[in-house]
Amino acid sequence: MLTAKGIEKYYGELRVLKGVDVHIKKGEIVSIVGPSGSGKSSLLHILGTLDEPAKGETFLQGKKINTLKGKQLAAFRNKHIGFVFQFHHLLPEFTALENVCIPGWIAGRNKKEVEEQAASLLATLGVGHRVENKPGALSGGEQQRVAVARALINNPDIVFADEPTGNLDTANAKDLHQLFFDLRDRYNQTFLIVTHNEELARMSDRVLHMQDGLILGN
Repeated sequence: MLTAKGIEKYYGELRVLKGVDVHIKKGEIVSIVGPSGSGKSSLLHILGTLDEPAKGETFLQGKKINTLKGKQLAAFRNKHIGFVFQFHHLLPEFTALENVCIPGWIAGRNKKEVEEQAASLLATLGVGHRVENKPGALSGGEQQRVAVARALINNPDIVFADEPTGNLDTANAKDLHQLFFDLRDRYNQTFLIVTHNEELARMSDRVLHMQDGLILGN
C-alpha cells in the first residue's frame, strides 16, 4: 500500500537517510524506533509528503507521490494522508468539532456531512461531550484524541504519527496506544508511528529499527 525505495536525505553535508526501503501493508500498525538522530522523523516526513527526498521514490496505492507539487500535492495529502503530532497543533480559536472538520471543509465536502462525521468520530474516541469546547479547555489526552479524529476525517489511506504519546502522561499514553488498535479494527486503518515508547512499539504488528540513517531490520 505504501512503498518507498532508496530514500536519501541530506542536511548540508550530513547524510541523514542512506537509501531506505519501506513497505507498509493496508491495515498494519508499524512503529519506527531508534536513537535520536537516527533519521526516524526525517523518514516519516518524507513518506508523509511534508518533505522531499534527495533521492528515491515513494508510492501510495500505486501512485508516485514524491513528484507531486503545489496545489496538487496539498490536495492529495489532505485526501489520502492523516497526521498526528506530539503537540496536537489544534487551532485555539476553533472548537473541537471545528478543528476536526477543517480538513473535510478544505476538501470541499458537504458541510453538514463533515460535521456529522466529526461528531461521530469524537464520540467514538470518547470526547463526544467536548465538541463545543476549544482546545484550551481540554486536557492533553483529550486534545490528542481530537487530533486523531482530525487525522481520520477524510478517511485517509494511512495515518502518520510522530511521537503521538510523547507529551502525555503514562495513563493517557496507554489509552492512546489502545485507541490506535481499536481504530485499526473498526476502520481497517493503517498507522506508521515514530515513537520512543517501547510499550507502543511492542504492541505494533512490526517494528522498524533505525540507526544512522538505515533500517536495520523488522
